[in-house]
Amino acid sequence: MKGKFIVFEGVDGSGKTTQIKLLGEKLESMGCPVVYTREPGGTRVGERIREILLNPLYGELVPWAEALLYAAARAQHVAQVILPALREGKVVLCDRFTDSSLAYQGYGRGVDIEMLEQVNRPAAAGVVPDLVLVLDFDREGQTERMARSGRSADRIEREAQEFYRRVRSGYLALAARAPRRYRVIDASRAEKLVHLDVLKAAEEVLDAFLKGNSRA
Repeated sequence: MKGKFIVFEGVDGSGKTTQIKLLGEKLESMGCPVVYTREPGGTRVGERIREILLNPLYGELVPWAEALLYAAARAQHVAQVILPALREGKVVLCDRFTDSSLAYQGYGRGVDIEMLEQVNRPAAAGVVPDLVLVLDFDREGQTERMARSGRSADRIEREAQEFYRRVRSGYLALAARAPRRYRVIDASRAEKLVHLDVLKAAEEVLDAFLKGNSRA
């Protein structure tokens, strides 16, 4: 059976990591084979690229260099992790995919959206998520909260609030283009409430898959 590909998107601090863990645990309890992965990263090559992209020492990265590094990591990730898992009939839960490039480098940094889509088309190798969960969240004050907690911000997290406003607007615009495949979820609420909405959206996509898996 062909697997399913579910992507979590949203600005930094929106709770994607937590919600991926909660959904994955629920699916595993139902007997689903789950693969957890992330972008940039997920492979040895991708993790090295991630170090460059997020390290504040490389603050001079120009937008197109940043975009191409993300695409390079994605090409490796799709070939080594995502496609093999889907062919094996697994549910892939991914922290970010192509929409992050469009939201961050496109809407956030002003890189041409159409050109970004052209670059990411071969990188994604035809893989299209079955469901994109956009965790909508206002990052206002997030940098200050991180500083108080003692955690240092990475290169992207150090961006100004106006940058994140553009990224957030970008995500909402992308979701509006294909409402059947996207679900926008208010991530400012309690963790459990967000999880219930995530689970409901995932079950709609995975219904037939889960039934088939239970009969296997």
